[in-house]
Amino acid sequence: MNTFEIGSQALTYSLIEKILQDKLHLTLSPQAVERIQHCRDYLDNKMGQDQEPIYGVTTGFGSLCSVQIGPDQLTTLQENLVKSHSCSVGTPVDPVVVKLMLLLKAQALSSGFSGVQVSTVQRILDFYNNDVLPIVYDRGSLGASGDLAPLANLFLPLIGEGEVIYRGERMSGRKVLEVNGWEPITLKSKEGLALLNGTQFMSANAIKALIDGWHLVHCFDMIGALSLDAYDGRIEPFAACLQQVRPHRGQIDTARVFRNLLKGSQIINRPKAHIQDPYSFRCIPQVHGAVKDAMVHVTEVLHTEINAVTDNPTVFPDLDMVLSGGNFHGEPIALVFDYMGNALSELGNISERRVAQLILGNRGLPEFLVAHPGLNSGFMIPQYAAASMVSQNKMYAWPASCDSIVSSNGQEDFVSMGANAATKLHKIIDNLRYIAAIELLNAAQALEFRRPLKSSPAIERLVHAYREVVPFVVEDVVMTDYITRTMTFLNNYSIIVPDEPDEEVFKAN
Repeated sequence: MNTFEIGSQALTYSLIEKILQDKLHLTLSPQAVERIQHCRDYLDNKMGQDQEPIYGVTTGFGSLCSVQIGPDQLTTLQENLVKSHSCSVGTPVDPVVVKLMLLLKAQALSSGFSGVQVSTVQRILDFYNNDVLPIVYDRGSLGASGDLAPLANLFLPLIGEGEVIYRGERMSGRKVLEVNGWEPITLKSKEGLALLNGTQFMSANAIKALIDGWHLVHCFDMIGALSLDAYDGRIEPFAACLQQVRPHRGQIDTARVFRNLLKGSQIINRPKAHIQDPYSFRCIPQVHGAVKDAMVHVTEVLHTEINAVTDNPTVFPDLDMVLSGGNFHGEPIALVFDYMGNALSELGNISERRVAQLILGNRGLPEFLVAHPGLNSGFMIPQYAAASMVSQNKMYAWPASCDSIVSSNGQEDFVSMGANAATKLHKIIDNLRYIAAIELLNAAQALEFRRPLKSSPAIERLVHAYREVVPFVVEDVVMTDYITRTMTFLNNYSIIVPDEPDEEVFKAN
């Protein structure tokens, strides 16, 4: 069985993608077990010796932090915390996100600064490995004291409460424990707080959005290259020397990708009657490149977050300290989630403009990309649909992180709203999938009007594979079906950019 040891190395989004795709079995590394146990032993000893109150361990939570809790009530305190905070509502979270929450929480606890039991972390991995997926809802987190509400719903089944999806059946937390022969976890001091404090709901949503978002970035490069050739566009704006005098990394990379994608195209290399292309074609390196730079920054920030300790208080056994701080606060990631949403939205904005240019009837293309416009409306209305979703994405791009609402009777008086910033990424991405499909539908149609000229080998491979799914449109058809088929095609198409020496591939005229 292929396994991955939690706590053995830092996680990255690409490593997590591999763990998911290869269905790796998760285990705790020996080092992680030692760290977790060392911290738990220290906390138990400290509580037996120290009479000073420790927040969340021997006190209430939030604004109730001044209320002392007796030693015989510590388990009840932690269980009550999980129950009372389980108030996420709305739509059940994608099962992939639930698995990611389990994975990321196990990784955070494996650092050995949270005071949990080894058995608690092991049970989290049991849930992951056996596809026991607690039912978590998408609304309810302020992204401040971590993701309290969704994480509470996630971990209710550990103590035999809540509900899960297991083997396609919705069942109670208690039943799934019985089915698997597991005893409910008896939470010790601080454990409920360690489970509920943390940014794993925000981070899990963002990891999925990163995986999906990077795929879309590559899709829009490929489709944009097809559109450029179908539009009879110019390759000069993609010259390497032009990017070097404004050397943003994403811009340089995008121009290189387009030069390689279009290498060998008869269309791109033929003489042009026009001097310039509209911005939606000419400025692709600058726009797509800026999106990539934003995505790189978000990726770096998220990598820091998913390998961090984000519960509270934090236990430092070797320093003999239990410190109450604010590592659960989502501001560092809330800001970049909004940045990511804004950046990805721009891919849709510029894509819709390319679609609009393709259907105008310019540069030898028929109006609305059909041979007999008038009798046929052709590709008139797919542009409407793209415009609608582009507009909706502008609404979703409004930054959630600029808001804050006071909670916990004023104790938690500034919150990040990072959970809202994270969950709306999926809405933006869902729209982008359709927008990308609409551009591919239009660009492939337009390319056929350039025959018998051929595009590059890379573009012709794309179009050939696509034509197995969606044919050339001669007369009006039901477009919804073609758009849906196109989106499915893009979800499954393996995008391979020719990796050849970086050389100029155009002939100026």
